Amino acid sequence: MQRRILIASLLASYGVIAHAQSSMTLYGVLDAGVSYVNNVATPTGHSSAVKYGDGVAQGNRWGMKGVEDLGGGLRAIFTLESGFNTGDGKAGQGGALFGRQTLVGFSKEGIGSLTFGRQYSFSTDYLGSNYSAGGLTAAGNYAFHINDLDQLSSSRINNSVKFSSANVKGLTVGALFGFSNGTDFAGSPATAAGAGSSSAYSFGANYSQGTFGIGAAYTNIRFPRSAAPQFSTSIANVNTLGPTDLDLRSLETYGLGARYALGSATIWGLWTHTNLEPLTAPKSRLDNLEAGLRYAFTPALSASLGYTYSRLYDNLTGHWNQINSSLDYALSKRTDVYLLTIYQKASGSNVVGGRVVPVQAEIGSSSSLVGNSGTGADNQFVARVGLRTKF
Repeated sequence: MQRRILIASLLASYGVIAHAQSSMTLYGVLDAGVSYVNNVATPTGHSSAVKYGDGVAQGNRWGMKGVEDLGGGLRAIFTLESGFNTGDGKAGQGGALFGRQTLVGFSKEGIGSLTFGRQYSFSTDYLGSNYSAGGLTAAGNYAFHINDLDQLSSSRINNSVKFSSANVKGLTVGALFGFSNGTDFAGSPATAAGAGSSSAYSFGANYSQGTFGIGAAYTNIRFPRSAAPQFSTSIANVNTLGPTDLDLRSLETYGLGARYALGSATIWGLWTHTNLEPLTAPKSRLDNLEAGLRYAFTPALSASLGYTYSRLYDNLTGHWNQINSSLDYALSKRTDVYLLTIYQKASGSNVVGGRVVPVQAEIGSSSSLVGNSGTGADNQFVARVGLRTKF
C-alpha cells in the first residue's frame, strides 16, 4: 500500500513539473460599437450613415499560444489566431480558419526565435505597434493610414520564415522571407487566366529603453494582388494599378518612428514611404507623416490627439489630411469604453479613362470599415462609441 501511495505521489509530482515546463494560453479581443459617418458612397453619390461597427480599436480575435520547455533555454512555440466579426460571426481575413497568425517554431534564451507560417512583417511589428496612433490609442484601425498601404496594421505574410532576436539592452532586430510557393521563386502576377503567386521579405530594428523608443522597418511584397487574401493596392478611390494590369510588380514600403514619454504624456512621430510599381504603368509614391500626443489624466482615463498627412505623387496624385482624437476609460484591466472623432479632408484629382476624377476621402486601414466618401464628397467625419474587452 505504501509503495502504491509513493508511486502515485511521484506521478502527481511529475504531472505538476510537466505542466510547469509547458503551457498553453487561450486569449482574445472583442470590440464593438456604433459609428456615425457623414459621407459614405452610394450608387448616386454620397450620404450619411449610422452603423454597427466592430474591430476598430483592435481587430476581433481569439487564439491559442503554446510553449514547451525543451531544456537548456530552448522552447518549442506555436500561435494560432483567428479573426472574426462580432456583428455577424463571420470569419475575417478572407474566411481563413486562422487568418491572423499561424506559426510554429523555436525560441532560445539570449538568441531569439525562429518561426514558420503566416506571420506579421516588421512594418507591423515595429512601426505600427509602437509609433502610430493606430497602435498606441483606442483610435486603432480608424487612425492607421488609408488602406494600410504602408503595412502598419495587418501585414501578414504567407509561407514565411521569420527570425526575431532576443532583447539585448533594449535592442531587437529581425528578418522575414515569404516564399511564393510557385515555380517562379519571386512570384508571378495575377492574370485574367487565373491567380499568380506572391513573395515578400521584411526586416527591421527597434530600440526601446525607459521613456524613449525608436524603430525602423522595410517590407517588399512582390505581386501583392496574387496573395491570399490580397493586399490592398488602392488609396480611397485611387487605383494604383495600370489601366490593363491586374497586379502590381511590387509594393515596397519603409519607415522610421520614435516616441518619448514624459510623465503622464507620450508623444510620437512616424514617417513611411511606399513605392507602388504597376506591371506596365509608371510608378506612384506615397508618403505618410504622422505625429500625436496621448495624455493619461488618471490610470483609468486617457485622451489622445493626432495628425496624419498623406501625399500620393508621381504618376497618380492626391492629398489627405486627417485628425484623430480619442477618449478612453478603463473599467478594469481587461475592459474599456471609448469615444472617437476622426476627420479627413481630401484634395486633388486624376485623369481616368479620359475624364477628371476628384480624389475622395476614406478613413481607416481597410475599406470594409467605412469606405469611400462617395462622388461629390471630399471629406469624411466619423464619431464612434465603442466597447472593448480582452481575455
